[in-house]
Amino acid sequence: MDDLILKVENVGKDYILGTVNGETLKETIRKSHSNSGKLHNESFTALDDISFSVNRGETLGIIGANGAGKSTLLKLISRITSPTRGRIYIDGKVASLLEVGTGFHPELTGRENIYLNGSILGMSRKEIDTKIDSIIEFSECGQFIDTPVKRYSSGMYVKLAFAVSAHLDADILIMDEVLAVGDVKFQHKCINKMREIAAQEQRTILYVSHNMESVRRLCKRCIILDHGKLIYDGNTDEACKRYFGNESKKTDKSADYTEYVRPGWLGRDDVRLLSADYVDSKEGATNFDNLSIRMRWHIEKPVEKVGIRVELADREERIFATAVFYDQISGEPGDEGESVLTVDLSHIVNGEYKTFYTVFCVDQYGENSDLDCVKGIDIAIKRKKEKNEELNWRNGSWGNVLL
Repeated sequence: MDDLILKVENVGKDYILGTVNGETLKETIRKSHSNSGKLHNESFTALDDISFSVNRGETLGIIGANGAGKSTLLKLISRITSPTRGRIYIDGKVASLLEVGTGFHPELTGRENIYLNGSILGMSRKEIDTKIDSIIEFSECGQFIDTPVKRYSSGMYVKLAFAVSAHLDADILIMDEVLAVGDVKFQHKCINKMREIAAQEQRTILYVSHNMESVRRLCKRCIILDHGKLIYDGNTDEACKRYFGNESKKTDKSADYTEYVRPGWLGRDDVRLLSADYVDSKEGATNFDNLSIRMRWHIEKPVEKVGIRVELADREERIFATAVFYDQISGEPGDEGESVLTVDLSHIVNGEYKTFYTVFCVDQYGENSDLDCVKGIDIAIKRKKEKNEELNWRNGSWGNVLL
């Protein structure tokens, strides 16, 4: 196909587990034989039989849990390392944006760092000369462009760095979590710039992120990696649903989680939620300032003082409020029980919201570990409005939350 720019064909990547030290080859062989009778250490398969193709001008999202193989795949496509098995065909120049701002020097001005960073990323001085005005305008740092970047705020720093990266002349642009820069307005500007590059300049974009909102906005197609295998290739909305787990069997005011597929990034199964229902709401709607949720759970492994989080999200599944309930679950394997949690909604404006329920534990160092996570029951807040009630930024409201 004339439009085909990237083809990954039955690609696998293995690594040898172990450490590299100052021993001679003879000493390493002797120790390997004496310890295990084997010449090599144990191998680890980071990628296994990965196949997909991408056309020119396409934006492809790559999602998956930590350790799924996303970074390894990007390294193979970028030719940083070679595949153990399979082949990768590339028709064009590849540029990787794995960390914006790499190579910036704090003592140099913004303008000088544009030339320095651009050179590191593969641009010639002539290319930078033709694009520098556009880079400065996009970065929104024009007033301070001749000021040393050590005096920049962190937001200004990453804005300038991404502006340089966005003007690279490459056929395939690989981005790993680089759109999480600057404020929300600038993030949207970055996504629009990437869309423009793909649509008007026919550049191909491979985008890796854990931010599903940005993946949805930028990519029409998405692949999911799980433990080194490609488990889905298709529509982005469907990919996001599969990544977060399937829809529960639920009505307007109850949900059954007995057959719910958990997100792939949850490795623990100490406790599992069985069901949830709203105690005092009618058809998922409430006009009260408090909402009571009854959750039934089953213990798989011994636990003590396990907590539950209830998170409220908007229609785009962006979480904006969290209620945390500690010391809810304790017991031995096989135990079942229920917790009734009362969530304060007094500061949430009227509207329709999504919810998520997460079971978590706290270790001896105060770190939280999620044990179970499910998509909760939608809630509609329908309080009786006061005559003069109005959602207004200047009157102390912010987003979905009243202050």
